[in-house]
Amino acid sequence: MTGSDSIHQDPYGGIVQWMVWLVNSIPGRDIVVRYIASSYQHDPVRSLLELILFIFALRTILQNRTRARGNSHFIDFSKKEIDYLVKEFEPEPLCSPLTAEQQEELDGIPEVCGHASARPLVKAPWMTGTLPRRVLNLASFNFTGMLEAPEIEAQARTILREYGVGSCSPPGFYGTSDMHIKLESRVATFFRKDSCIVYSQGFSTTSSVIPAFCKRGDVIVADEGVAFSIQKGLQLSRSHIHWYKHNDMKSLESVLMHLNEEQESSRRPLTRRFIVTEALFERDGTITHLPQIVELKKKYKFRMVLDESYSAGILGNTGRGLTELQNVDPDDVDIIVGNLAIAFSTAGGFCASTKEIVKHQRINGLSFVFSAAMPVMMANGSTVAMDLLDGDLGVFERLRENTSILRNALDPISAIAITSSPESPLQHVQLRPSEDDTNLAVLYSDPKAHASWMASQQEVLKKIERLALNQGVWISRNPHIPSIRAELDQGPWARPSLRIIATSALSPAEMRQAADIVRASIVSVLGS
Repeated sequence: MTGSDSIHQDPYGGIVQWMVWLVNSIPGRDIVVRYIASSYQHDPVRSLLELILFIFALRTILQNRTRARGNSHFIDFSKKEIDYLVKEFEPEPLCSPLTAEQQEELDGIPEVCGHASARPLVKAPWMTGTLPRRVLNLASFNFTGMLEAPEIEAQARTILREYGVGSCSPPGFYGTSDMHIKLESRVATFFRKDSCIVYSQGFSTTSSVIPAFCKRGDVIVADEGVAFSIQKGLQLSRSHIHWYKHNDMKSLESVLMHLNEEQESSRRPLTRRFIVTEALFERDGTITHLPQIVELKKKYKFRMVLDESYSAGILGNTGRGLTELQNVDPDDVDIIVGNLAIAFSTAGGFCASTKEIVKHQRINGLSFVFSAAMPVMMANGSTVAMDLLDGDLGVFERLRENTSILRNALDPISAIAITSSPESPLQHVQLRPSEDDTNLAVLYSDPKAHASWMASQQEVLKKIERLALNQGVWISRNPHIPSIRAELDQGPWARPSLRIIATSALSPAEMRQAADIVRASIVSVLGS
């Protein structure tokens, strides 16, 4: 029997021989055969699944991605129809238009002409006169006067020529420079901690640090009066949040005791547990009782996050913050965070703690990982500011003196209530509640009545603010940002207030003049 006869008699055998020849002619066939043999392992389902996945991937790559153009559902408009549709298209606005009151409020905001300082040139459409006026600035967070320090401006010019404007990259790529490393070392030394990490924006520092350590199922105990940036961090952590009454240590101990008893009775595995608070509260100017919190955290086995944004570089004999003011060992505070834009008049934020905690954030701190590093001139500016403060401790002496002058001028006015601590350079002035305002719980339960009450309070405070500016002193109303929960806006810290800030950049004589004008403006509007 010839070969052709055998093929004709057994055509399938010829096809098999041809396929064997084809496989043998593939370069690297031995490797492919060994892979198939090793992956088979008496499990044909696995090999079949791999074959299906390979075919699917090959089909996806080779398919025509532009076939949708020939879809029967595609409408081929003429040029005239396209022009008509474009002309008639009205996109929805990105935000709702401003009301007349909001537009008036926006137009009435004072404008700084030139360089911001303790004595800026200011103009506003409602101010008397047509030219910008030189005023005493009690509206900006220029506590230490670094806003106009010539050394900071000089270093900025030098660094700008050498490093350029921005970093153009997150720190983990190529955004970190030697100046960032130098600043981190300087901040750690300044606040007497082992290590430090620097963020590019102050607002997002705390809201990034908290979620880096607290996850779903963890426990956080927080003060009701914390700032909005901290609230966002608590919200992003997705932890179990328990609130204690603002600056109330009995309330804090009650919450900690309850959580410990609950943990012991449930016998569940321990989770991460933190106490979160501010040193100097932005919303009302009060100062927390740090020694008592440290004592409670040790007693009930909690860790602590302390936000020193408005106390770092401000409180204490050398500006080391609340730990220095209240004589607390910085090692007793697990994590210290703060804003470099406040006392040091530059930008960014910091987290000072142990080396392990700092190292963890370089991978898990979202704002650090996904944000461009701060400009180098800003980083070096904070280092220069710390050197200046260390070289002139009289800054803190003048700040304490000016704070006392301001507080002594405001205390005798019976028509106002001052929520801030006496030693706080951030003073919040509110209208003293009248008999009609005593039952605030009723107001909080009625959103319309509460909004009307807030608006009436703001209107009176606006009159005081404008009267003071017309007489040469710039103060401002505290902006209200709704909290993440409505019940957090039901305390004295959430009521409308005037925010008046003492600064060491003014002489005591200028501070007395400014305080007298503010007092006269309040008395003129509210009565003696």
